[in-house]
Formats: sequence, C-alpha cells, structure tokens
Amino acid sequence: MKKLSMSLIALVLIMTLLVGCAGNSSTPATNEPGPSNSSSSDSSSSEQETYHWRFAHEENNGSIQDVYVKEFVRILEEKSDGRIKVDIYPVGQIGDATQQCELLQNGGLEFAMVSPGNTGTIVPENQLFSLHFLFSEDMDKNAEIFKTSKALNEDLTALYLDKNIKVLSYWTEGTMEWTSSRPVNTPDKWKGLKMRTMPSPMIVASYEAYGANPTPMPYMEVYSGLQLNMIEGQENPISAIEEMKFCEVQDYLTLGGSSLYVTTTAVNPQFFDGLPADIQQMILETVEETRDFSFQAQADLNGGALDKITATTDVEVVYLTEEERAQFKEASKAAYQVYKNMVGEKGSAILDKLMEEVAAIEAK
Repeated sequence: MKKLSMSLIALVLIMTLLVGCAGNSSTPATNEPGPSNSSSSDSSSSEQETYHWRFAHEENNGSIQDVYVKEFVRILEEKSDGRIKVDIYPVGQIGDATQQCELLQNGGLEFAMVSPGNTGTIVPENQLFSLHFLFSEDMDKNAEIFKTSKALNEDLTALYLDKNIKVLSYWTEGTMEWTSSRPVNTPDKWKGLKMRTMPSPMIVASYEAYGANPTPMPYMEVYSGLQLNMIEGQENPISAIEEMKFCEVQDYLTLGGSSLYVTTTAVNPQFFDGLPADIQQMILETVEETRDFSFQAQADLNGGALDKITATTDVEVVYLTEEERAQFKEASKAAYQVYKNMVGEKGSAILDKLMEEVAAIEAK
C-alpha cells in the first residue's frame, strides 16, 4: 500500500510538472525525456532547437546544494548560448528528497541531486558513504578520490544505472558534525541517545554501533523535534546546522568529522541518452567544471557557518581529541560488517576496492 501511494504521488507530481512546463514555456521547442528523443543522440543538434529542463535539489535556498546547482545551471546555460533554460526547484517545491528521486527515475525531472542517505533502499550499496571514518581527513585527497575512484565512478555508478539513475558526479558538502543535548565526545556517552538520522539502514547501524537510538525523521521536522525533545541530537554539515538554526535548541556542537555528507549530481538516463551529442558534451563539461567549485563552496560555507554559530549562540563547541577519535574508529568497525552482510558479495567488493583506493591516495 505504501509503494502504491508513493507511485500515485509521483504520477500526480509528474503530470503537474509537465502541464506547468508546457503552459509556461516560451521557447519554440522543448526537449522532454522519453523515447522520442532517442534517435538524436548520434548527431549534433540544430542551432534553432531549444531546451527547457528541471533541476531539483534537496535543500533550501542559499544551501550548498543550492549554490552548486545555480553555478551548474549558469555554466550550462552560458555554454548553450541561450538554447538551454533550466528551472531550479529547492526541496519541498515538488516533494521531499525521496519523491524527487522517484520523479527523476520516472522521467518527471531531468536533473536532481540524489543523496545516498535518502536512497539507501533504492541502491543499498551506496550506504558505504554512511560508514564512519572511511574517507580522508584531507579534503584535497577526498576530491581526488571522488574524481578517480573506479569503485565509485564505474562499479557503484552501474548499480545506480540499474535503478534508472545516471550519476554524473559524486561530491561532498563537508564533514558530518553532531549537535546534541548532552556530551557525546566518547562512544560510551551515546547510550540511549535519540539521534535523528536520514532514512538509511547504514546510518542507523552506524549509530547503533555506539549504543544510540537512531530515529529517522524528515529534514524539515528536525528543528521542532529537537525543540520538543522528540529527538536529542542530529548530524549534518556545519552549513546546514547553521542554516537550520539547530544550535538554538541544542547544548553541544561536537566536531568529529566522522563521515562525509556525500551527494550525487544525477540525470534521467533516457533523457540524457536521447540528447544530441553536442548537448551531452555540454553537460559533461559542466560536470567537470563544477567539481572544484563544489569543494570550494563547501569549504567557504562551512567555515563561515561555524563563525556565525559561535557568534550568535551559546552552544558549547567540542573538538574530539586523537584519543577520542581512536575510540570512535574502533567502535565504528561493527557497522562495516553490518554493511557487508546487508549488501552481499558485490557491495562488499566495492567497499574493499574503495578502501584500497583511499589508502593509496592517503599514502601519496
């Protein structure tokens, strides 16, 4: 019944989007996803042909995803000399993050930000991003990993494609940090803590490894949940913590950098495959040109956000010591085995390959 309801919601959203787009488009021709475009992928497009697309992301205006998507759209529209127009939809305008992903799969959206934390039941293998202390503490090395990793860009991407999601790039919004109503600087202090998580089995398992009580909750309900003591803590990049004012209703901000908040820039594969070759190339060039921008944007926004938090709230900022980090690393190992048990041989092989790639880059 739940799957049926979600499908009906997605169908209504798709019809609304298509009708709205058709009614507001001022271009002489509008490219829509579907089989009718599949024959054009081997030839260059006519200079007279124009395109009107939709790009949804999972956050509010001014967030890292919003800044990234606006830059992506700016570059792409400039490359096309006005032939491409892209409308941007922040979270909530056409559904939540899960519904946006379903729209992308069904062809109701051309582009979307698709984060593993929201799609763990669709591509279970992507839950490796939820494992704590998997990536480097050096963001330059993480940028190299996301760009060159065969485990991610070939093996994991193929599994997304099996679910009708074409990943164009993986990137991070920064390290995940903790806010809480009580100290959480060692694993033993997490016992029974009602920790808000995204609806991801592996995020849940990662916090269960510390003895916490993970509590999935929609992003837009987290502030009120903390305020009403329905939950006692949450994790997010610093920029999101500041944007959503979580520190107004929390006592501690613990900077542990336990994991990276990873997201993907994704496209509907039938839509992309149906585009002329020159338009496809514009999109791929835009993806490459926004790689460095995404890392710089997260550094700027997260750094500025921490300054705002300390200047405007009374929250106590806690930095983990090396000894405390070592305790968390040891405790987190239980979740790695949970991941392997959950995803089987194929997912385990992706994780092992990725860990080898991370180790090789760390050793440089």
